[in-house]
Amino acid sequence: MAGSVQSATAGDRSLRAWLLDGLQQGDLKAVGPHGPEAPHKQHSWWQVMCLTGVDYFSTLGYQPGIAALAAGALSPIATLLLVLLTLFGALPIYRRVAVESPHGQGSIAMLEKLVPQWWGKLFVLVLLGFAATDFVITITLSAADATAHILENPFVPGFLEGHQVLVTLVLVALLGGIFLKGFREAIGIAVVLVGAYLVLNAVVVTVGLLHVLRQPDLVVSWQNVLTTDHGSPIGMIAVSLWVMPKLALGMSGFETGVAVMPLVKGGLAGRIKGTKRLLTVAALIMSVFLIFSSFVTAVLIPAKEFGKGGKASGRALAYLAHGFLGDWFGTLYDVSTIAILWFAGASAMAGLLNLVPRYLPRYGMAPDWTRAVRPLVLVFMVIAFAITIIFGADVEAQGGAYATGVLVLFMSANVAVAIAAARAGQVRLLMAFSLIGVVLAYTLVANVFERPDGVKIAFFFIVAIIVTSLVSRATRSTELRVTEVHLDPLAERFVVEALGDTHLIANEPHERNQAEYNDKLREQWLNHRLRSSEPVMFVEVTVPDASEFETELRVQGEERYGHRILRIESSTVPNALAALLLYLRDRTGRAPHIYFHWAEGNPIVAMLRYLMFGGGDVPPLTREVLRQAEPNVERRPHVHVG
Repeated sequence: MAGSVQSATAGDRSLRAWLLDGLQQGDLKAVGPHGPEAPHKQHSWWQVMCLTGVDYFSTLGYQPGIAALAAGALSPIATLLLVLLTLFGALPIYRRVAVESPHGQGSIAMLEKLVPQWWGKLFVLVLLGFAATDFVITITLSAADATAHILENPFVPGFLEGHQVLVTLVLVALLGGIFLKGFREAIGIAVVLVGAYLVLNAVVVTVGLLHVLRQPDLVVSWQNVLTTDHGSPIGMIAVSLWVMPKLALGMSGFETGVAVMPLVKGGLAGRIKGTKRLLTVAALIMSVFLIFSSFVTAVLIPAKEFGKGGKASGRALAYLAHGFLGDWFGTLYDVSTIAILWFAGASAMAGLLNLVPRYLPRYGMAPDWTRAVRPLVLVFMVIAFAITIIFGADVEAQGGAYATGVLVLFMSANVAVAIAAARAGQVRLLMAFSLIGVVLAYTLVANVFERPDGVKIAFFFIVAIIVTSLVSRATRSTELRVTEVHLDPLAERFVVEALGDTHLIANEPHERNQAEYNDKLREQWLNHRLRSSEPVMFVEVTVPDASEFETELRVQGEERYGHRILRIESSTVPNALAALLLYLRDRTGRAPHIYFHWAEGNPIVAMLRYLMFGGGDVPPLTREVLRQAEPNVERRPHVHVG
């Protein structure tokens, strides 16, 4: 019995060590293009474009079918309007983001600086919720479309028919398994996948255009449907504008493009130039494919085949590949599409694994285990499973949620670059970005009203992120949270002249006049019976921004009314005082003393004040921070309260 218990305990420890691999060393296991090891190796801009292209270009697998289902015969016109918005809206926005945020932080980091304190943190958490929606739906939607290509292939066994949810779950599980095992940057694979996929799509689209040229009556029939259903060109454009938000999937990939900027070869200026070229070339390639693919699919494929259960549902170009080039070429196209869609999910997972650690730990709003990859992978896998089951692995049903995440990120980027242009005094650019913002706002609002699933999923992510973040912030509040301590010359002299026998009186600064310091000194002499021969210094901490988590302390010395004062700015009072005491102990070799008086009031309210405003019941909190930071009682600084 004892042996089995010991074996179980050892197994638990082994499982924990496997899950938290890299956490003990304070480092993350490298994952994807944004992992800690990958950015040191840079590549040509076109290679990095292929890395972002597995997400962006893979939308060709389902975009023409979704466009036809949403706009019918108008899909080429609606797609053309989407291309115009991409080239003259999204592209200029993200070219400016590349200039303003060249280290890969993206538009969220630009906006983070605009809103101060807790409101800024909350704003970022909301944007992270929409970003998580975008990435997670990328995983589930891409896997669902890969499943559609698998099940519609004539060589696939018939017993899989009707099991699209199961097949999609298997694909998602395989994706998660790759990351649990360990996933490294694979630009070489991305180049091969994107190159092969674009070549095969070019073949299918070209063959489709040749069939249209040989059968001009098909174009005439398409035109007749347009004029019969919509009348004048103005009516066609109006309806196309109305349905265009449903096609927003074809605009994905720009946020990923700026996120991978550190991988672009060259210095800062070269990286910016390469990223702008990357974004431009990718947008132009995708625009050409979107226009011609929507045209040939709308003209050549019967409308009924685009609907749910139809042979072109979620796989319009694959339908043409099988129909015009035979099942062997169609199967090759299916394999290429399945591979790039699956790899698009890998790109999205890598983005998630790096998006969360990039912001939340810096805010103190992530549990310690989120610094390890595998627990996060399991969390995101469970969420992806749930979304796949809820939506029944339906590509079109998930399109609204995906488009919502993409459009919110576009709007945030638009606001960021508009503000940047305003600050730079670039009036024309400000007007241009404002006009683009109006179009994007309409697209976003229309998409939300038409398909509110995206907002519902984003709301789930936002609530989950905020609740988890606040709980984490509360549980981590008594960490030391100070990275470094620096003394200015006068503070340095105070410490040296104290000869290691350091006595600090904590003072909450108010008037900072002579009476305040004299009264505080008299109070501490009465409460703690300090000898007049013991040199004392006052220490004052002010809190400019309590929402920050980590702080670098800069201690300023000041002589005022004959008293020596150490002044500090920090995000919290107790943590700053504890860090200063530990610094003085290590500096002088003796445990310093600090003196407080007991505060009045409800301790629960005081704790809330500490969490929100960095103050609260300072004496016990200072002692608790010291207790956690220094387990050895004999080496711990002395806290006196009276």
